[in-house]
Amino acid sequence: MKTEYIPYVEELIELAIKEDIGDGDHTSLCCIPPQQRGRMRLLCKQEGIIAGIEIAEMVFRRLDPTVEIEKLIEDGTRVKPGDIAFLVSGREITLLQAERIVLNIMQRMSGVATQTAVYADRIADLHTKVLDTRKTTPGMRVLDKMAVKIGGGENHRMGLFDMILLKDNHIDFAGGVRKAVLAAKKYLADTGRNIPIECEVRTLEDIDEVFAAGGVDRIMFDNFTPEQTRRAVEKVAGRCETESSGGITLDTLRDYALTGVDFISVGALTHQIKSLDMSLKAY
Repeated sequence: MKTEYIPYVEELIELAIKEDIGDGDHTSLCCIPPQQRGRMRLLCKQEGIIAGIEIAEMVFRRLDPTVEIEKLIEDGTRVKPGDIAFLVSGREITLLQAERIVLNIMQRMSGVATQTAVYADRIADLHTKVLDTRKTTPGMRVLDKMAVKIGGGENHRMGLFDMILLKDNHIDFAGGVRKAVLAAKKYLADTGRNIPIECEVRTLEDIDEVFAAGGVDRIMFDNFTPEQTRRAVEKVAGRCETESSGGITLDTLRDYALTGVDFISVGALTHQIKSLDMSLKAY
């Protein structure tokens, strides 16, 4: 896990514990002796790419540092029904408190990783890389993006703070592509920031406007056809990175990748996923 992700993950775990346990897990407290110890195993019940084992360990440790975990596989492993991801032992109340939090996180992360792998595998032999977007569950973004990486994709910006992305509404409000790009460059110079600038274009002529303003780090081709994308890539001619976005599906992904575009961003990696089925059971 990237060091800069740790505070986000720790905060998310704290919130998950607060919303689920509140002032106590009264079901477990009423019938399980406080110091009674037990064991559980994470059972995979569906084929896919597993993700979130590292986060699960953080959840257990946050609830009780004495919990012992034996990882049998690593994040990014392709699993099948019946595979065991890890064994965990500790106070039974702790294991029961962690159960749903761990499953909620791992099932979603594994769903994202599995979905991403389908897209990444489709163009694995080509230059183009699949990117995620900001279409994530609020508060879960860091885990969604970790899962995309585990599944073989690449991350776009984390949020509004680590890249300037001039999209259609910014450009329209700013008065056009050239004005938006020039304003972005001035803003970075005035504030002393050093973050990339990406600019969305809606026509081939917009590309000329970008370079008339001095160019950017990446140009995004919004809702271009594959043929328009091929022409756009040729027009950019390696002067900056290129990205395709807008309505690209698994069926059309390879057509776009064959144009030579550097990246294809796909919102479906994180907002149209099916969680991977798994369970935590005593043994």
